Amino acid sequence: MAGLLHDVSHTAFSHVIDFVFENIEENYHEKIYHQIVTESEIPLILKKYGYDYKEILLDDSKWPLLEQPAPELCADRVDYTLRDMYHYGNITMEEIQSFFENLIIIDGKMYLKNIETAEWFVKTYYKEVIDYFMDPLNIYGYDFLAKTLKLALEKNIINLNTLLGTDKEVMLLLRSSDDKDIQSLIKRIHRRVQVKEDNNEYDIHRKNKVRLIDPSVLYENKLIRASKLSEYVRSIGEDAKKKFKDGMYVKIISN
Repeated sequence: MAGLLHDVSHTAFSHVIDFVFENIEENYHEKIYHQIVTESEIPLILKKYGYDYKEILLDDSKWPLLEQPAPELCADRVDYTLRDMYHYGNITMEEIQSFFENLIIIDGKMYLKNIETAEWFVKTYYKEVIDYFMDPLNIYGYDFLAKTLKLALEKNIINLNTLLGTDKEVMLLLRSSDDKDIQSLIKRIHRRVQVKEDNNEYDIHRKNKVRLIDPSVLYENKLIRASKLSEYVRSIGEDAKKKFKDGMYVKIISN
């Protein structure tokens, strides 16, 4: 139940809200989690089946599988990485099954049985948080959508409660607005946008939350960080760290 309701407080467009409020930790949904859960029907539903929502949902320390400090594995990182990469067509169900077969739980925490599996997951994870999250087109979309939402909030076209709805509901409300500035921004968010990475001549520079991964591996009955066993993991980790530090510079070719 804690896992299923873990991200229930995400607003429309997920982490775009963090760029609206310039929240560099990208944890706005965590800040409002207690409020969203407490004011919802969730406490009554759980009570109906004999569960106390406070015992289950308001203390992550009880569920070490769910969250762990980076760069270790946890259910949250494993979930969004494998789910997204599978739906993007980058990994197969067979690879996912193989990963789980090589996953081991020690003292309620996730580790891996061999360095090969660690290398595979590290590669897959950075495909997600670097190649996709920091793709120039994704950066562009986040930037203009964040500007649109921020302006709509300032003009009282939407409010924070509006953002608790779905992406479709919020976008419909924005599109139905007769505000010229909002319409001008929305018209710049479409599939025909052309952008590229350009560190010299750029229109957008954005840094994402630092997301690093370096899972521990059970090696000769000891838990050792993958980067100490694999030059590949060490190298790709260093590249990722630099990418996060520098951020993405985006040149708009046409929009």
